[in-house]
Amino acid sequence: MESTTTVESLNVGFILMELFGGLALFLFGMDQMTDALKRIAGSGLKKLLAQLTSNRFMGVFTGLFVTAVIQSSSVTTVMVVGFIAAGLMTLRQSVGIILGADIGTTITAQIVAFKVTHYALGLVAIGFVFFFAGTRKRVQQYGAMLMGLGLIFFGMEVMSEATRPLRTYQPFIDMMRNLDNPLIGILIGTIFTGIIQSSSATMGIIIVLASQGFVTLEAGIALAFGANIGTCVTALLAAIGQPREAVQAAVVHILFKVVGVVIWVGFIDQLAALVRFISPSAPELEGIARLAAETPRQIANAHTVFNVANTLLFIWFVDPLVHLMNRLIPERPLMRTRGVQPRYLDPLLLDTPELALDRVRLELGRLGEYALRMMEAALPAVFDGNEDDLERLSDMDDDVDTLYGAIVTYLGRLSQENLTGRYAALLSQYMTIANHLENIGDMVETNLVEAGSERIKYNVEMSASTREKLLALHEKVLWSIETILDALNKGDLSLADEVISAKMVINRLADEAEEHLANRLVAQAPNRLHTFSIETEIIEYLKRVYYFAKRIAKAMIELEEVYAEAG
Repeated sequence: MESTTTVESLNVGFILMELFGGLALFLFGMDQMTDALKRIAGSGLKKLLAQLTSNRFMGVFTGLFVTAVIQSSSVTTVMVVGFIAAGLMTLRQSVGIILGADIGTTITAQIVAFKVTHYALGLVAIGFVFFFAGTRKRVQQYGAMLMGLGLIFFGMEVMSEATRPLRTYQPFIDMMRNLDNPLIGILIGTIFTGIIQSSSATMGIIIVLASQGFVTLEAGIALAFGANIGTCVTALLAAIGQPREAVQAAVVHILFKVVGVVIWVGFIDQLAALVRFISPSAPELEGIARLAAETPRQIANAHTVFNVANTLLFIWFVDPLVHLMNRLIPERPLMRTRGVQPRYLDPLLLDTPELALDRVRLELGRLGEYALRMMEAALPAVFDGNEDDLERLSDMDDDVDTLYGAIVTYLGRLSQENLTGRYAALLSQYMTIANHLENIGDMVETNLVEAGSERIKYNVEMSASTREKLLALHEKVLWSIETILDALNKGDLSLADEVISAKMVINRLADEAEEHLANRLVAQAPNRLHTFSIETEIIEYLKRVYYFAKRIAKAMIELEEVYAEAG
């Protein structure tokens, strides 16, 4: 029988050092494992979430699978909020995924409930070998995953050893007994999870406490309920400033958790009885020893039963929930902001390169659309516009510069992540594309606007035949921009090839226009030299715009060649 511990015999400083050190190892391991799993999963995450949501049941499976892979329901829900904001998913499609994510995240608790802490450093060692000796990125990521898993178990072991002296310290035992009040347990679980933004980490700590006999099953269930509510904080933060449906998805997540807890809080004893029945028991042990042996697995099972039961209940109320969200969060007038703002660049996805880069692709599409609009408006303004029309072109370039700056800044932050070769190459390609699109805007704002100002200054009037030649070239240049934007959106390299192949047509149209201007140079017309100078400059500027579109096409094809060489 263990002797009673007194405050004088406790080394409080050492206990706190071990406890927080173990917690740091646990959280770091969780982050490492999650990050490695996301990188291993790669593009499959986006494809699953974006495509396998045809019905609510498929959505549940998708959410469960993705979350089981990346071990974070918060990340899955943030992805969903982002897809909705990007217009790639509806609120109705998101509901099943959110429910499935809630089940998927319980797998972490099931894993940490296994008593394999003695093998923790072995996992770290094996992972280290894979990570530093592996020659392929995928092997290295498997190594990082194993190291993360080992650190999770090792952190749990350190925390467990740190709290062992408290097993016979009566004041601490009395404090832990207060957790038998379900409302206190739910509140503590909610606050703690909201702070660390990981229900999996909270569940791991609850299981550590249970393994020392500090937490009864009923208290552990209450803490788990709180962890389920607290994990909604991440998605709620991700929804701030997003479109209405994205906010609705975050609120749906909170609603599921809160309503689920409200339903179950009065049945904690019944839930405890159920999980005791389905969980392994240790009848040969007694007292705290038996509690410590049985409770960790029972809490993990209660966590799973809670989320599975909630999913089976709420899956039949998807449409009413969507209608409720439409009433609670109706359409609101959009606040007018000066200039354009980035729509797809979500900072919360920076640690998921596949998804972050896909958002950059979408934002590049917007940047390209604004550059295209400038080009469409450029020649009419140069031919016939007044100073106000030219000023509007300059204002349009401000929008291009804003989006360009946001994309480059986002890519700069993303480059600080440990990107694999493929993602690093894609980041470089997107930086190149952003530069060329911004150059198109600058070409209009600086050069074509200046040509229009010269036309006004010298009162130049261009002939109908000259306009026809210039407009033909302008139309083909517009086609090249539209086509390369379509290629970027679809990932269609055949369209990029078409843009590159258009060089001969562009050169022919430019030569025909220049020959026409040379023939007209002898015409007896006022300001003929000024007119000729402006018209030839326009031809040169249009050719340069095509050059930027062609450079984008070549960047896309060169990247594919890098992928092919890498195998």
